[in-house]
Amino acid sequence: MSYNFAQRRAGVLLHPTSLPSGNLDDANTWLNFMSESGLSIWQMLPLGVPQEEYSPYQCLSAFAINPALFCSHIPQDIHNRDYQDFCAREAHWLNDYALFSCIKSVHKNAPWFNWPQELKWRHQGALKQFTHTHRDSLQAVKWEQYQLHCQWQQLRGNAAARDIRLFGDMPIFVAHDSADVWACPRRFLLDEQGQPTWVTGVPPDYFSTTGQRWGNPHYDWNYHIEEGFQWWLARLEHHFRWFDLVRIDHFRGLQAVWMIGADEETAVNGHWQEVPGEQLLAALKNHIDPLPLVAEDLGTITPEVRALKQKYHLPGMAVLQFAFDAFEDNPHKPANIPPECVVYTGTHDNDTTLGWYQSLPEDTQQIVREMLHMPTDGDIVDTMIDAAMESRANLSIVPLQDFLKLGSEARMNTPGTASGNWRWQFRWEQLSAYDLPAQIHRQINRSNRKISS
Repeated sequence: MSYNFAQRRAGVLLHPTSLPSGNLDDANTWLNFMSESGLSIWQMLPLGVPQEEYSPYQCLSAFAINPALFCSHIPQDIHNRDYQDFCAREAHWLNDYALFSCIKSVHKNAPWFNWPQELKWRHQGALKQFTHTHRDSLQAVKWEQYQLHCQWQQLRGNAAARDIRLFGDMPIFVAHDSADVWACPRRFLLDEQGQPTWVTGVPPDYFSTTGQRWGNPHYDWNYHIEEGFQWWLARLEHHFRWFDLVRIDHFRGLQAVWMIGADEETAVNGHWQEVPGEQLLAALKNHIDPLPLVAEDLGTITPEVRALKQKYHLPGMAVLQFAFDAFEDNPHKPANIPPECVVYTGTHDNDTTLGWYQSLPEDTQQIVREMLHMPTDGDIVDTMIDAAMESRANLSIVPLQDFLKLGSEARMNTPGTASGNWRWQFRWEQLSAYDLPAQIHRQINRSNRKISS
């Protein structure tokens, strides 16, 4: 389904793990709530197989979907024609992922760079022997991914029937311990032991005084150019089969990346290095035009990054929690938000609006109220949601935690921390509080945004 970004719409940010079931088994009930509320965009975080700390931004594959998102199972039938077609179409990643997953299981979940040498470096004889010995396990992994594909396409059809679009999220980097790095180490900057020579992150910013050291390996962009961005194009096209719209996380990294020496403990020491993102986007546009992408352009954005975004007509992001300073040119201030933009009260990396506001000093709270023209007895959460809805941005997204007026206990993620994140879930009875669907419907209607059918 194509996405018309020129149409004013309103949506909600909610990862499937935050549903009461913790997976997509109750997704149709959730879609009914969205439809009743008039919300026509469901934005979620990446759907990959997370590592131990549950972060959807550190996954075992850039293509595979987390089986924990689904509970129902289709009886296995490897002679099913659709399944065989799926395996053939997805072979470019599915075969390696199945091997990676099964070898990892046999070796007690050890990362690939700690496997026996013949498996670590993909010696063909060793892989052939493993495939022969573990044929049933490999088939089970492939069947599982096929199930997820089938169930997701059914979900996508159910959403489309309600005029609801699905908005996905693609991390720009992949985890070191992933099928992608193991399958083709040459695509990454690794030493002869398979360890990164440089790792990813961002310098000190709003979220952290020491920056964020993510630890992913950097790409060997020269190799990606040599192979015509084959892996990148396959990855993006894969996302477009799952979503109507896709956010590229850390879009800044398609113009230049923060290079941190692998032996550095923080992100303070590093340097920016330009990358051929313009060539990548040009290659992608030859396949898909217009590009159904949103650029996550938060933080310090240079003229070069803005030029890249504008050249390919990619909408950016604005976050109202960042709007309240003394700089008139702040792009997050409602008056500065253009139509080609996705506006948020806050993102998954922010505190909830109520938690954020309550943490502010009283004088700053007063500045917030004045800038929002909020009456003394006004509700800060409703006021912020109205400001997002009534902005010029063609797409307004509100985290469910804000619609529910929850505090910091419902925060999804705190950047720079390694534990206690990604685990928030709501309860169905919360959605009936203070006639929530009718209230959301009124907020959307007042702001002249399309109401889902």
